[in-house]
Amino acid sequence: MSRKIAGFLIILGAFMIFEWVNLGFNLADGHPTAFYVVHGILIAVNIVLALVLGVIGWRGLRAASVRGRKGDAG
Repeated sequence: MSRKIAGFLIILGAFMIFEWVNLGFNLADGHPTAFYVVHGILIAVNIVLALVLGVIGWRGLRAASVRGRKGDAG
């Protein structure tokens, strides 16, 4: 994985966490319980996906760094 793609995944994961947490805080009162259950599930699933993307990006960034160091030594 290239450094650009790894960086993009990390930034995308951070943005998703920010966006969904922000949505969670901005939900207005007065909706039926089902509304909050559905949105709570959506928020939880998307935060898990964001964390997975961030971890994949972080591992890709570390792997690209190791490949870069090996290339410099040879």
